[in-house]
Amino acid sequence: MDNTQAQKIAEEWWDAWNQHDLNAIMSHYSENIVFTSPLIIKITGESSGTLQGKSALRKYFSQGLAAYPDLKFKPLSVFTGVNSLVAHYESVGNRGSAEVMELDENGKICRVLAHYQEKV
Repeated sequence: MDNTQAQKIAEEWWDAWNQHDLNAIMSHYSENIVFTSPLIIKITGESSGTLQGKSALRKYFSQGLAAYPDLKFKPLSVFTGVNSLVAHYESVGNRGSAEVMELDENGKICRVLAHYQEKV
């Protein structure tokens, strides 16, 4: 993956979230997605903070969009890796956020590690 590809993926991903378009959001993820986030614990009660599979992720994202109706992501930067990228952005409450996204052979996101800055 090069910087142009990573930037394009991130921009399309941010745009889908900012439109609250669940189908567009989900189009970025593989069927076998493994998604880890501290917000999973808060929103779903899943103590491991990890969800597996696209249907579980769809349900979680749907709950998240309902819980945060004013959600908007403000893009800050994109970091490019080997078959991966980091999307760095401001999220709810101007909270700093970064998601490490690993892509599969089809260019779909297959693993995510989400990180959120704690407000002091």
